[in-house]
Amino acid sequence: MKFKHLLGLLCAASVSVALAGAASAQDKTVKIGAIFPLSGNAASAGVHAKAAIETAIDIINNAHPELGDLPLAKNAGLAGLGGAKVEAIFADNQGSPAVGQNQALRLITEEKVVALNGAYQSGITLTASAISEKYGIPFVNGESVAASLTERGFKWFFRVTPVASDFAKIYLDFLKDMKAAGQKVDNIALVHENTEYGTSVAGVITSVFKDNGLGIAQDIAYSANTTDVQSQVLQLKDKKPDVVIMISYTSDAILYAKTMQALDYKPPMMMADNAGFSDPSLIKTVGKQVQGIFNRSSFSIGPPGSPTFLINEMYKKRSGDDLDDTAARQMQGFFVLCDAIDRAGSTAPEKIQAALKATDLKPDQLIMGYKGVKFDDKGQNILASGLVIQLQDGENYVPVWPKERAKTAPALPYKGW
Repeated sequence: MKFKHLLGLLCAASVSVALAGAASAQDKTVKIGAIFPLSGNAASAGVHAKAAIETAIDIINNAHPELGDLPLAKNAGLAGLGGAKVEAIFADNQGSPAVGQNQALRLITEEKVVALNGAYQSGITLTASAISEKYGIPFVNGESVAASLTERGFKWFFRVTPVASDFAKIYLDFLKDMKAAGQKVDNIALVHENTEYGTSVAGVITSVFKDNGLGIAQDIAYSANTTDVQSQVLQLKDKKPDVVIMISYTSDAILYAKTMQALDYKPPMMMADNAGFSDPSLIKTVGKQVQGIFNRSSFSIGPPGSPTFLINEMYKKRSGDDLDDTAARQMQGFFVLCDAIDRAGSTAPEKIQAALKATDLKPDQLIMGYKGVKFDDKGQNILASGLVIQLQDGENYVPVWPKERAKTAPALPYKGW
């Protein structure tokens, strides 16, 4: 009897230890650093990025079987870590590369995050990810497109979004189609802010266009913190380009829209490289002044009841706005990172890194219109893709190219106000 009693106690003890282990796994929190501009000129983008990450965390930490094949949605928490919850530790980069770098250091050394996410502006992603590389911490970026980011030989940096060269080819093919339809596109002006983002993207577009027989007639660089762009707009008005391509953050994009109206300048065709022209705050502020502007995107809200529609509803309740392409790409990047942590079954950096390298997500597992997510040796998603959208009849962008993904035809010439 004593032996049976002792055996019973041992069994009970083992069960309680197992239950305690399960409970501790479920109680465990996986901390991820999220570096975004929560103040400064790009604060609107940072606030929307924060709402996107918080929406993703809601989806990951709570069961959402209605979201189809989206990884991590069906279970509550990370199944690979016994139901562990995800927590984002947000840090404000203030629109400064130096501040972003210091925040990355703080998140790694003081907050003990297992990975980093961010940082919107390419110039800040550049410095923040250098810190994660130094400390051997995975850094997953969902939205920065400067070509240089994946050309540094880094082993801990992974980028989910299409990059400048992808979009330059999209612009090129789109303009060729517009030319075939009778639109003049031979005289092109690039207007870009002068940080890593604007300079890099302008350089890539110039190179891709030149290689394909389209020259850039005007290259107008300006300070992203400028308060006066009259001289730049007057240069455009004087040279009369067929197409103006804008590479701008939010505050300067708004400034250009207002200045163009004040100086009564409308190019026949105007395109934007996402960023400020995708920001909901720009649409609210000067949407009526930039009717007919073309933009790039990889996101569509989708039909009622679809996973992307339902996610947009969740995001809208939190932010007050629909998901724009930038916020959606940031959310997608966060999902990819958390999926890798889940598959790693560990918070050890090298195991998360290995899981990221092994990522092979299919289109129906994404909220973006990519062909999938699979990283090359440089950490770039080789299956990222995009399309051209246009602001038509109000405050909503609609897909207009390529034809098989368009909801309506491109409207020309540029309407403006």
